[in-house]
Amino acid sequence: MTGTRTRRTVVSIAVSAALACLTACTAAGEPAEAAGSTAASASSSASAPPDPATPSAGGPALSGPSGDSLRAVEQATGRAGSARVESTTVMGRELSLEATGALGWRDGLTGTLTITYTGGTTAETMRRLGTTAMEARYLPDAYFAKMGDAFADRVGGRHWIKYVYADLEDLDGAGAGFADQMRNTTPHQAVKQLLTARNVREVGEETTRGRRTTHWSGTVGGSTAQTVDIWVDDRNLLVKKVERGRTKTGELTQTAYYSDYGVTVAAERPPASDTADFKELLAAQSR
Repeated sequence: MTGTRTRRTVVSIAVSAALACLTACTAAGEPAEAAGSTAASASSSASAPPDPATPSAGGPALSGPSGDSLRAVEQATGRAGSARVESTTVMGRELSLEATGALGWRDGLTGTLTITYTGGTTAETMRRLGTTAMEARYLPDAYFAKMGDAFADRVGGRHWIKYVYADLEDLDGAGAGFADQMRNTTPHQAVKQLLTARNVREVGEETTRGRRTTHWSGTVGGSTAQTVDIWVDDRNLLVKKVERGRTKTGELTQTAYYSDYGVTVAAERPPASDTADFKELLAAQSR
């Protein structure tokens, strides 16, 4: 019984870390079934990551001057290739967190974020298990979450969890959508959403962190609508993004700030000897 409980605890931590790694990058999309339904039974606190948003549900591509302006933002932000990121995310009663670091998107998502749990039921679970913050490293084929010593004690001294995108696609439930979402969590994805949004409009000029910006807003998504607001500087680069919607546990809000575009981004693959594979952790739970 103790061994079974330990394996379930490990999977609970792994699923919670997966959720944090995703939501630290983006809040886009609707809540889904558990990422890998086999993991959901590990703990009632283990949550599902969001599905990728489906911008096509918002309508045809935006045309006219507004469309031209937003396409210029999408292209400039895409060409920049990297930026420093600061974000705060609240997912109802379930999870709130802060993330800081740098991300690149020239050849798949790469970079490193420091993620700190600040509230919610998932955060309380993680705190009881000895984890209040973690480092997330994003590489083109996988991402890695560094856990605390308490987690390492449960998995043979290994501190990192590896999530391979190809393995996630093989999981039941939302695994494939989760992998696609992780690959597409870049600033200009918010602009792509607005290009097919309902009621998109230019709100006006505002000062954002001391910079002169233009504020755009629109409603995106399918059955569960979200609002997306972006603030753009005179170089057509995102300075700020706010996404708002609803999840099964309450309001979803993410605010992200972007700066230092073109910054050098580094994300090293952790040592294999210090890394536990998420797919193997799920398999161990069923034994």
